[in-house]
Amino acid sequence: MRTTHFVSVLSIFLIASCTKSEVLYVASDYAYVGTFTQGLEGPAVDQKGNLYFVNPDHSGTIGKIDVSGNYTLFIDQLPEGSTANGIRINEREMLFLADFTGHNVLEVDPETKAVSVYAHEPSANQPNDLTLGARDLLFASDPNWGASTGKIWRIEKGQFILMADGMGTTNGIEISPDGKTLYVNESVQRNVWAFDITESKTLTNKRLLISFPDFGMDGMRCDVKGNLYITRYGKGTVVKVSPEGDVLKEIELKGKKASNIAFGGPNGTTAYVTLQDRGYIETFEVSDPGKWFDELKKN
Repeated sequence: MRTTHFVSVLSIFLIASCTKSEVLYVASDYAYVGTFTQGLEGPAVDQKGNLYFVNPDHSGTIGKIDVSGNYTLFIDQLPEGSTANGIRINEREMLFLADFTGHNVLEVDPETKAVSVYAHEPSANQPNDLTLGARDLLFASDPNWGASTGKIWRIEKGQFILMADGMGTTNGIEISPDGKTLYVNESVQRNVWAFDITESKTLTNKRLLISFPDFGMDGMRCDVKGNLYITRYGKGTVVKVSPEGDVLKEIELKGKKASNIAFGGPNGTTAYVTLQDRGYIETFEVSDPGKWFDELKKN
């Protein structure tokens, strides 16, 4: 197992010598994770501040960067037939993985590294990304890239429950801080939709939040105020969108193929972005903590 320290000394110097407001939304390199980056995706941060992500070395791997900036190959190969995309981490620090080639959601114990099938659905296209709410309320996006269509599933232990069908290429997916709204974007159609989440955990009142005229979208996360941070794949930006659908800010990245985003750091205000064209994970500071990371820190 290789372990290498990659935290940018320049970034640390800049942050130390500037006020927080002066360094907000300025992207810098956080870690170099190698030349195999076409599948680099799924960042998620645990309660300790460790960052996990998928496919840094070859398909089927899970990478980890600890709070000191040390990068290791956490899992060098998932079970045969499985390739992960999105990751979410629950209150018990178990990792949920969207396994798009195995048509599964996998569960990983971070202590033993044991991998088990949490739920399997043969009719799923390719489970792509996940979002996690209170009491392990778990949703998955499920695009069919060839047909430019997609589904949304609710995932419970042992089963996929279909929530929405006949959509575009569903990709990034997120639950609002109050747990009442589900957001999902369609990469090819460039739409972001909102649904109400009912008390019975179904979806109603589908409505368009925002649509973009160009470039695709990939992963997205909410901050504690309900603002969405959406990775713009091909454009090389992360766009910050209000709960009302207004563009508040667009953050320029160094790379172009931004695949997903997660929040962490001591205050939950550090954004980590996986990119599929540079070999680096990039980072920037935001004004408000990420929603799920903030909730984990409170528990």
